[in-house]
Amino acid sequence: VSKQVLEQVLRELQPLCTAEQQFIEKFFQLSQDATELQVLEVSVRTMSSPVPLVSPPFSLIQASAGTVGLEEPTTQLLSEIFSCLEPELRGFLEVCSKVHPFSCLQVLVTLSDSIFEMLGSSSTLRSSFLNTVLGNMQFLAKSRFNKCIETLCKEIEEAKMPSKMKDRILPSVSLFEEFVNFSEEVFRTARQRGDLHEAHLRLASSVFSSINSLSSANLKVNTDMVMMENFHHIHCFLCQKKIYCLEGKKREAKQKYSEHMEKYVKYLGQPLEKLNHFFEGVKARVAQGVKEEEVSFQLAYSKQELRKVIEKYPGKEVKGALETLYRKIHKDLSPEENLLPVVWHAMEQEFIRQYQEFEDLIQHCYAGSGIAMDFTMEELLSYFNSITLSN
Repeated sequence: VSKQVLEQVLRELQPLCTAEQQFIEKFFQLSQDATELQVLEVSVRTMSSPVPLVSPPFSLIQASAGTVGLEEPTTQLLSEIFSCLEPELRGFLEVCSKVHPFSCLQVLVTLSDSIFEMLGSSSTLRSSFLNTVLGNMQFLAKSRFNKCIETLCKEIEEAKMPSKMKDRILPSVSLFEEFVNFSEEVFRTARQRGDLHEAHLRLASSVFSSINSLSSANLKVNTDMVMMENFHHIHCFLCQKKIYCLEGKKREAKQKYSEHMEKYVKYLGQPLEKLNHFFEGVKARVAQGVKEEEVSFQLAYSKQELRKVIEKYPGKEVKGALETLYRKIHKDLSPEENLLPVVWHAMEQEFIRQYQEFEDLIQHCYAGSGIAMDFTMEELLSYFNSITLSN
């Protein structure tokens, strides 16, 4: 609504100010040389002492800077005639800000596009007075826009994390998505996007900081799982939006999501815990300088001890442990993010890596002993496949 109202106001202001300017220039014969204009200017200032408009700080208005000096008497007269224009426009911006926190975006885009159109039109007589007024409004709208972004960043960074985390996606992430969706729609046809790109990057950095702060939060669920889901959510969102300035953040989100998924997989535990513990000890002895072929002579890592550990993990027990693990992952993850297949695949890859490492250590440290795992790699893959298909 604010956009439509402002567009209508600007459409009506342009011909009104232009017509008044033409009348003034014709009536007071202001299209004279510089000497005559200076005499007229003195006369105008003697007649009244208007409060001058603040010069706009924008380069857009500087396009007509070469003629501003000659137009000053006209501008002075117009500022008297339309003395209430700028205060009314400022009041309109105030109302817009109260109606919707993001309305400053619509106002900024509408004003910028209007100024571009006005300065770029060869058929329209330029009014330095109207340019100045709109430049001041654009400056005010940009200030409001910057303040809006600053407030959003602070709100995101200082948001308190709920301990129960019923909704896995953080409020800060949802707020970021809301702003991006709204701003992309507003700036869809805008001629300039520099301010928006800067705002997107600032907000994205604040959201990432908000998610990273979870590492020190006292959550009742696994922290890495929540961080994984939130970074995954942002990555998917940015993939959909395809915003050029956020390509770096999209890659960073993917990297963070992968890192926390790896940590979450390790947190889930190791179904072959005792085997892992045994072979960690074997690797530690080798790292300390014990020769691989002499490890089996260590009492705690003898062939007999290895057989005892392996016997605790027959294929049937391993499959049962994997089924329990799958149910835990299914319970932990939120269905909205659809990460169960991805995490389960990562768990499968980690399990395969462990199995291959165990076999490699047996081959090097217990060569010729005839010791082997109770289940083969093919059987292990069949366990994962069977669990996936049955769910």
